[in-house]
Amino acid sequence: MSKNIAIIGDGGWGTALGLTLLRKGHKVCLWGPFSDTIERIRASGENKDYLPGVRLPAELKWTADRARVVEQAEAVVLAMPTKYFRAVLESFSGLIPASIPVISVAKGLDGEECRRMTEVAETILKAGPVAALSGPSFASEVAGGAPTAVVAACRDRALAAYFQDVFNTQRFRVYTSEDVVGVELGGTLKNVIAVGVGVSDGLGLGHNARAALVTRGLAEITRLGVAMGACPETFAGLSGMGDLVLTCTSRLSRNYTVGERMGKGEKIGDILAGMKQVAEGVENSAAATALAKRLGVPAPIAAEVHALVHQGKAPRDAVESLLGRDPRPERDEPGY
Repeated sequence: MSKNIAIIGDGGWGTALGLTLLRKGHKVCLWGPFSDTIERIRASGENKDYLPGVRLPAELKWTADRARVVEQAEAVVLAMPTKYFRAVLESFSGLIPASIPVISVAKGLDGEECRRMTEVAETILKAGPVAALSGPSFASEVAGGAPTAVVAACRDRALAAYFQDVFNTQRFRVYTSEDVVGVELGGTLKNVIAVGVGVSDGLGLGHNARAALVTRGLAEITRLGVAMGACPETFAGLSGMGDLVLTCTSRLSRNYTVGERMGKGEKIGDILAGMKQVAEGVENSAAATALAKRLGVPAPIAAEVHALVHQGKAPRDAVESLLGRDPRPERDEPGY
């Protein structure tokens, strides 16, 4: 059944999901904060800043008016970068009724408390639960209709099933999970690991090193997730291993590309200054490291990525720090 869907966020991922929902037969309106940007998208039929080359049908609606985007919405998709997630959602305070189903597609942690995006949304909206959508999914491929599989997660099984029905198509397959903690953490922490893998590739360390970082990165993500109450099996699924492998093995990944450029000698400030889109792993390396310290969980890859992007550590020194760690059993900690 067709629904009115509001998407808060006019970036590449929000736009790709808007196209997916439109193909499903829904009526979709996307919100962005800058009216001049919205007018350019309307006039050109293209989101040139975030999804260049993808033609946008006139049926996909756009607005910079907060009240307008949600006034007839039967479901709301939160597609803002995590860096701006809290501030944008606070600007919608009082506009989204508590009865409206809400799903976050943002991948990150918020502030010093390292709160997940669904937790932030539930607090600001004074409603809940809020669902999460995550999994291996490049926006450009989803926009082009390439086969994709993701997970809709919520502690309320009925709400996860609701969003499964809203999004699922032959080309965009949606599974469900009640492990919202695991699904959100997998989507967040894989970006941090991808920066590290990109650094390794940029240094020319080879395929063996890449495989080791991906595998030990998954162990690191799992340890952190289990310590927060997630189910370890979640990290073997789409939102864990699936998203990690995708993000660590393609230049379509902003996080991998940032790391690769650093490995080749570019400075992080110069890289970020030339990017229109957000590389979530850069911001979230600090939150991941802080979370690991708080939980008393080893997270050496995240710690080295944090040192690289926030403390100016040289890429080769970061690699040496990882290689110089004491030998240990592979399965010596919960979650390995």
